[in-house]
Amino acid sequence: MSPRTTLAVAGRVLTQLRRDRRTLAMLLVLPCLLITLLWWMFDGTATGPGGGVFDRVGPALLAMFPFIVMFLVTSVTTLRERSSGTLERLLAMPMGKLDFLGGYALAFGAVAAVQSVLAVGLAVGLLDLDVRGPVWLLTVVAVADAVLGTALGLFVSAFAQTEFQAVQFMPLLVIPQILLCGLFVARGALPGLLAGISDFLPLSYAVDAMQTLTRTPATGDVWRDLAVVAGYAVALLGLGAATLRRRTP
Repeated sequence: MSPRTTLAVAGRVLTQLRRDRRTLAMLLVLPCLLITLLWWMFDGTATGPGGGVFDRVGPALLAMFPFIVMFLVTSVTTLRERSSGTLERLLAMPMGKLDFLGGYALAFGAVAAVQSVLAVGLAVGLLDLDVRGPVWLLTVVAVADAVLGTALGLFVSAFAQTEFQAVQFMPLLVIPQILLCGLFVARGALPGLLAGISDFLPLSYAVDAMQTLTRTPATGDVWRDLAVVAGYAVALLGLGAATLRRRTP
């Protein structure tokens, strides 16, 4: 893996994103719009010991929306590169699969950082999400979760032949994580089998980290959860490099 080649791939992807205003708007604006919509829905709801509804679901939303958006955009974009023959031409150059995937991860990671700063700034600064821990660490968790979505999108793109098939992986790999991450039912209250499955899903740890930061200033558990999310992202990038094909059959 060559740092120079990886940076060149990342620069190429960022240039493409800058020219594709619709995709860029989806990456940067859509999570903020969705969070605002849900805040508006829950505005005025009764508050209890744990605060209003938005204070309870907001942390999970900050983990989920970047993850979902980055998964969709990355999986479709990578598949488009392969089906158009661009990936085959790139890999014919002195470039390895890890250079390609690393460049994509670096480029989308930079976009994810901007996306997370906007989403966290909106939720905490304008929508008054109650946060007890460091806001910067909340942003770091959001970035890591968005990078996780990027890595998962890069991985599943190897198994799809069309953009529609890439999107079809969402009910299989993304929606179960949303259902079991603790948003609807606390993970500790899940039936034994479902709780065990939840323990193996990376989104669960991202949501746990977000919820911890809104309940307490202590950060020990947050760093552990963050390490798990980062580990999953690295593992998925490695699997993506092992399964990446030059062209769609």
